[in-house]
Amino acid sequence: MITVHHLDNSRSQRVLWLLEELNLTYDIKFYKRDQGMLAPPELKAVHPLGKSPVITDVPGTIAESGAIIDYLVSAYGPQLAPPVGMPERLRYNYWMYAAEGSFMQPLVLKLITTEIRKRVPFFIRPIASGIASAIDKRLVDPNIAANAALWESALAEFPWFVGETFTAADIMMSFPLEAARSRGGLGDKPHIKAWLETIHARPAYRRALERGGAYVYA
Repeated sequence: MITVHHLDNSRSQRVLWLLEELNLTYDIKFYKRDQGMLAPPELKAVHPLGKSPVITDVPGTIAESGAIIDYLVSAYGPQLAPPVGMPERLRYNYWMYAAEGSFMQPLVLKLITTEIRKRVPFFIRPIASGIASAIDKRLVDPNIAANAALWESALAEFPWFVGETFTAADIMMSFPLEAARSRGGLGDKPHIKAWLETIHARPAYRRALERGGAYVYA
């Protein structure tokens, strides 16, 4: 039996969605963030870094979103990846790895700069806010805007990131797009908006929400 160690409002929602797309049986062990929005220390009993998502299955413990999705697709759902050697496979590999490797970095920085403005002591807040705004202006916002333009261009060409067919790459890409929208980095992007509405209406996505609980990015 697959067990998903599921942290609220996290990337592990994608794992639940994939499992529902594949109609697999699985258990969920729930974890709640602390007041600092960090994962609880109990997750370190599952994996030394104490982060989610993590799953356990017959081969053992598997961590990291991309590694988990790659494992599940290889073991249970090869239909969600284009065949090796096809042009679509190159696009699939790009979006699978870029989802975390390129697209999440400026979004994490955006979260950090936002938290700096909220959490620093009042008497140094003007200075800290100025530094955070400078980081956003120079590094964060231009990168988010460039990423969003790339996503919009890709979805203007095809209905899904890899092409005409839904793949696991769309599941991987869901979190960057959902996070970017929630942090105000998308602007007016009709193809991204339509894509998000389409994935949110998928029955498997809805079932994953029912199993996983509240998810702010949906």
